[in-house]
Amino acid sequence: MELRHLRYFIAVAEELHFGRAAERLGISQPPLSQQIQALEQELGARLFDRTNRRVALSEAGRLFLEEARLVLAQMDKAADVARRAQLGELGEMKIGFTSSAPFNSSIPKSISVFRQSYPAVHLNLEEMSSQAVTDALLEGSIEVGLIRPLVLSDHLTHVELLREPLVVVLSAEHPLAAGTEAGLHMKALADEPFVFFPRNYGSGLYAQLLSLARSAGFSPHIAQEAGEAMTIIGLVAAGLGVSVLPASYQRMRIDGVVYRRLLDPEAMTAVWLVQRREVPSAMAKAFVDLLTRHAAKQV
Repeated sequence: MELRHLRYFIAVAEELHFGRAAERLGISQPPLSQQIQALEQELGARLFDRTNRRVALSEAGRLFLEEARLVLAQMDKAADVARRAQLGELGEMKIGFTSSAPFNSSIPKSISVFRQSYPAVHLNLEEMSSQAVTDALLEGSIEVGLIRPLVLSDHLTHVELLREPLVVVLSAEHPLAAGTEAGLHMKALADEPFVFFPRNYGSGLYAQLLSLARSAGFSPHIAQEAGEAMTIIGLVAAGLGVSVLPASYQRMRIDGVVYRRLLDPEAMTAVWLVQRREVPSAMAKAFVDLLTRHAAKQV
């Protein structure tokens, strides 16, 4: 039995006329009659009661019609699933992101727009360090990553979604907090203990902190390490040191902390959308296209 046999049967069952069914199917009547007879022989059941004046469904034909329609509907659904998956409209996509990326409002908004545009795509979001994101991309365990700038493997490519300034995080009681509302330069922090991510954490901000301090003529003394930005800010509030973070963290209002703009020209950071250089899946391509378009509108 082939799917065309079911389509032929359904056409005759709905028309109850071999001539009209043949016309609807775009074939001649004799082959249609032969196919229906072959189907009945294969099933071992009479599907139609035929006379010279009328064609009617038998009881077996009536029951078989319900099942044939279900089969064809399921086949159509399967074909639609395959087409939508090929177009990137269906399935699951794994995305790795550094914890600081969502604090910039444009990224959550872009992800929300993607969810609305592709409701059948499940986004599996996993938080990790920027280095861990690039490692996961190379391993193939994720398709897209959102990171702070890092030196990338030749197998990866990136698009800059946004740029934002860096800010100094200070205890509200710190002497530098007074009179610096317009900002301060990195050299003002030369003698300060820093609270920052561990070197081996894989944050793209670590190398930038070292570069900024080097340009200002000193090497930062990292007195306390923490793997989470919220912990860093909390430790600064407790007076354990100062820190430097992306300006989007200013949305985190924590008592006892103030933020001051870094005035050094190179005190800027970015969020990159990273993926493998090989041809991406249609789903990943749709995600990247939407985020880059949305980011461009924010500039």
